[in-house]
Amino acid sequence: MVSGALPLLPGLLLLLLLPSPLPGLTPRASVCPATCRCYSATVECGALRLRAIPSGIPPGTQTLFLQDNNIARLEPSSLAPLSALRHLYLHNNSLHTLESGAFRAQPRLLELALTGNRLRGLRGSEFAGLAQLRVLYLAGNQLAKLLDFTFLHLPRLQELHLQENSIELLESQALAGLSSLALLDLSRNQLATISREALKPLASLQVLRLTENPWRCDCALHWLGTWMKEGGQRLLSSRDKKITCAEPPRLATQSLLEVSGSSLICIPPSVHVQPLELTASLGEDLRMACQASGYPQPLVTWRKVSQPRQGRPQAQTQLEGGAPALGGPAARDTGSGMLFLTNITLEHAGKYECEATNAGGMARVPFRLLVNASRQWSGPPQSSPGPVARPPGSASRLDSGSMAFRALGLATQTAIAAAIALLALTALLLAAMICRRRRRRKKAQAPPGEGALFVNDYSDGPGTFAQLEELRDERGHEMFVIDRSKPLFAQGSAEAPAGGGGGGGQAEGPAPGLGLPPRVAYRSRC
Repeated sequence: MVSGALPLLPGLLLLLLLPSPLPGLTPRASVCPATCRCYSATVECGALRLRAIPSGIPPGTQTLFLQDNNIARLEPSSLAPLSALRHLYLHNNSLHTLESGAFRAQPRLLELALTGNRLRGLRGSEFAGLAQLRVLYLAGNQLAKLLDFTFLHLPRLQELHLQENSIELLESQALAGLSSLALLDLSRNQLATISREALKPLASLQVLRLTENPWRCDCALHWLGTWMKEGGQRLLSSRDKKITCAEPPRLATQSLLEVSGSSLICIPPSVHVQPLELTASLGEDLRMACQASGYPQPLVTWRKVSQPRQGRPQAQTQLEGGAPALGGPAARDTGSGMLFLTNITLEHAGKYECEATNAGGMARVPFRLLVNASRQWSGPPQSSPGPVARPPGSASRLDSGSMAFRALGLATQTAIAAAIALLALTALLLAAMICRRRRRRKKAQAPPGEGALFVNDYSDGPGTFAQLEELRDERGHEMFVIDRSKPLFAQGSAEAPAGGGGGGGQAEGPAPGLGLPPRVAYRSRC
């Protein structure tokens, strides 16, 4: 038995000398995820229609392929065990956002590919912990702006690919911290301008790509044209030097290198606010427009001059294409800014400023808001009886029309007043015409045969002064009219004395044999 057991001793000694497995390595962890392929320190899970990172990836994995899937969100727990990861490929997925510190568990990561996703914005905290990252692919996303200090956590980054996005704004400190960057690709975006300060942190830059952007060739790009002709020659290939102007129209399609410096001009901003002072009532809403012009289109900012104390209501700037934003230095709008104050209180009173800035300069106009405290509703009286109190907001409703009218510009107020005056004059003319027509109709409807006979008109028979009446026509002229209702002869004519003797006298009246027509009564009116 002893002699048979001696050959087994070398095998047992070998088993004792083998290293024990690592504490974090379990038998399940060494198994490759289903449908994925694993070899050496690489795991391939591409084009599998995955919606999440599969579980069971070995912790020692250094290269992970997850491209061409449908992953919409990175779960922090799914990447946490992969601390040894060096290369992570997540391109052509459906990522909308990245959570803060999404890659904090990968401090050794050297290459991160996020190309072809649906990222719309970056805050900067997404890349916290990636101090060793060398290459970052963000091309083909939906990024519209790069804010200040977005890449501050990437001090050793050497390549930054941002082409084929929709970037319109690159803030002056967006690339801060990228002192090791050698390649920056901003081609095929929507950049209209770029400042010299934005490229200042790039001390190690060797390749710069800015082509296929709608560049606005004005004074703000004067430095770029000069830089390209001088120190920038070594950074731009022959293809990268073809920076074409999109505006102004007179310079469209021309190369920036071919445009003279005197043609790159700007028009300083001009600001108009009307009226400059306005009185509002408590509880009302206020909208005040600030019109700004210039080239390029100025950025407009409304701000309250005196900084409000804690708890004081803030002014709001109504942006042109969206929801109201808190007023202050960051509340901006291109072209026209709308100051919007709701439920005005005494705290809103004070001095405001509308400021417009562009590459050509800055302009500012003050505006003062006064608040009428007498219109504040104090509620119904509680002690002595008095007039019935108005409900809250009734005063503001009564005066909202006048408030809105005062908020209009001077030219608009003048036009409205002129229109009202013209309407009133038209109404007076119409009333006069109607009265005149009515008078004519009354005259036309007079009874036939009824009219006035003047003293020199004897077509109706003889008359006496006893039948004349002095009248005045409608214009005040004097006239004499015959009144036929009065007798032509005296009604009390003398008759022969009764019982006269001897051939008695004859009556003074007409002879008995004189045939006179019977008396006819006439009446003439005007």
